[in-house]
Amino acid sequence: MDHFRLAEAARAIRRMFVRDLILDARIGVYAHEHGRTQRVRVNLDLAVEDDGATNLSRPAVGADDLGRVVDYDTIVTAVREIVAAGHVQLVETLAERVAQACLSDTRVRVARVMVEKLDVYTDAASVGVEIERRNI
Repeated sequence: MDHFRLAEAARAIRRMFVRDLILDARIGVYAHEHGRTQRVRVNLDLAVEDDGATNLSRPAVGADDLGRVVDYDTIVTAVREIVAAGHVQLVETLAERVAQACLSDTRVRVARVMVEKLDVYTDAASVGVEIERRNI
């Protein structure tokens, strides 16, 4: 099996991340969680193949061209749309949907997604899940 680190020079893998995206989500399995929103925090770490690794005639390093990289705005917009799409029962389901959206760009080799519900317990900062999915 191929193992990727989130950033690795030898394989031309860069790390792209989104930190602490706070959104109001309709999420939860319990009756008191339906019909209202809860704050969730989403963190993403993506291992992204450098465009220069597959296009040696046009190395991405120093190209300063948005088309040559995974655009974090596209990723954040996709996460916002997934959260706004409707009620989700489980943080695991939300994390899987976000990972799938990240991996839809084939340059994203690994997506590590953390989804946390922030207001479940007064004596805990958050509860949630972290998953890692790969483009094979």
